[in-house]
Amino acid sequence: MIDFLKANMAPLMFAGLILFMLYGYPAAFSLAAVGLFFGFISIELGLIAPDFLGNLTFQLHGVLSNDLLLAIPFFTLMGAVLERSGLAEDLLEGFGQLFGGVRGGLSYAVILVGAVLGAITGTVAASVIAMGLISLPIMMKYGYSVRHATGVIAASGTITQLIPPSLVLVVLADQMGVDVGEMYKGAIGPSIVQVVLFMIWVAILSIVRPQDIPALPLEARTLKGWPLIWRCTRGMVPSLALIFVVLGTIFMGLATATEAGAMGVVGAFVLAGINRRLTWPLVYQGMQTTMRITAMVVFILLGSRVFSLVFQGVGGKEWIESFLTGLPGAQVGFLIFVNLFVFVIAFFLDFFEIAFIIVPLLVPAARALGIDLIWLGVLLGANIQTSFMHPPFGFALFYLRGISPPSVRSSDIYWGAIPWVMLQLILVGLLIFFPQMVTAFLDAPVVVDPNFQITVPQASEGGDLSGPPTIDLSPPPKISP
Repeated sequence: MIDFLKANMAPLMFAGLILFMLYGYPAAFSLAAVGLFFGFISIELGLIAPDFLGNLTFQLHGVLSNDLLLAIPFFTLMGAVLERSGLAEDLLEGFGQLFGGVRGGLSYAVILVGAVLGAITGTVAASVIAMGLISLPIMMKYGYSVRHATGVIAASGTITQLIPPSLVLVVLADQMGVDVGEMYKGAIGPSIVQVVLFMIWVAILSIVRPQDIPALPLEARTLKGWPLIWRCTRGMVPSLALIFVVLGTIFMGLATATEAGAMGVVGAFVLAGINRRLTWPLVYQGMQTTMRITAMVVFILLGSRVFSLVFQGVGGKEWIESFLTGLPGAQVGFLIFVNLFVFVIAFFLDFFEIAFIIVPLLVPAARALGIDLIWLGVLLGANIQTSFMHPPFGFALFYLRGISPPSVRSSDIYWGAIPWVMLQLILVGLLIFFPQMVTAFLDAPVVVDPNFQITVPQASEGGDLSGPPTIDLSPPPKISP
């Protein structure tokens, strides 16, 4: 029995964590408890030295001193303020009137506004709640199918997780050890494709089930001409300005993600003030939301460091790497297995838990297989989108349930989400087979071929050199983008 425990401590530890999580115990405390429990057992069995756990102090200090993680409270506060700033109302009303004359016009408006809000808030809750409160009553009033209406609102809010400055991408970049700016650039192409897929689905529905997404009646289209242009402009110009402040400064190398997040918070307060929404209750609610989410993230991170330290100490890193690199199909087999696993585990874990628990275990195997980590991070980000959408623990569905009228049944919300989950999985498949969707937006590294020789002449008997050193540049250095 002792020999069995020694030989299988890593898989037993991983299985113990899964059991804790399925039981429903909070993730942060499950991680720490499992890590310490197996750590003490491993010390008794002689697998690790007692002073090995002393490394926990350095691990925990590393979490609390990580400047990149400061972007999380900044982007969260920015999203919480923008949710109540009136910007979503202007955008939805303008785009709703602009597309109102075509079937599914309100759906197109919700998708586009969801993409814009995703680029300036970075949080699912802000997008789903804002659009649900504003657009769901209107869509139901004009005869939209309840399942379609709830599905498109939840899905368009979930786009936020893929569109920079997504919190998911910040966390994934931190856990994978890559530059968050590059991760943001790599997500541009997939974000556009996801929006296009959603709009194509609405176009298909307008043909096969036109009764589910009717056009707005003429009397509902009250804005035309310049008033309509002014309403759309009033919503878009501040949005584009804030997008430039947050993303433009990162892409141009003028600011880090943390600094851009701080500027985004200032911009959110300015927009709320312009729309006469900047009140003390708004500030307090935004700070309360930020404190709650930030505390949750930090505790999960601390717990995950306890677990990962012990897991690596008992050989878990090597066990995971050998298992994943030994899958048939090499890179393709790895990608298929990982994405299926993440999709299934997302039924039970939220994206923070997946990013902090699962992703660090995948990175060594991905490096060993020669997989680009930026591409893998964006691919996982696209997959993690589904954790917000599929029952029973899809947070976007919970947010929507909380602000929906009693006439909207939970079953309608769940059934309405299924087509959009399928569209998200289509994007995952496209990313696997067309990695250029990510890599085309990345900065190409400069590779210098140091293929030259320096020849030092031999010294003569008198000690003098027979000539100056010569440099052979044949073949010459190659510089390739």
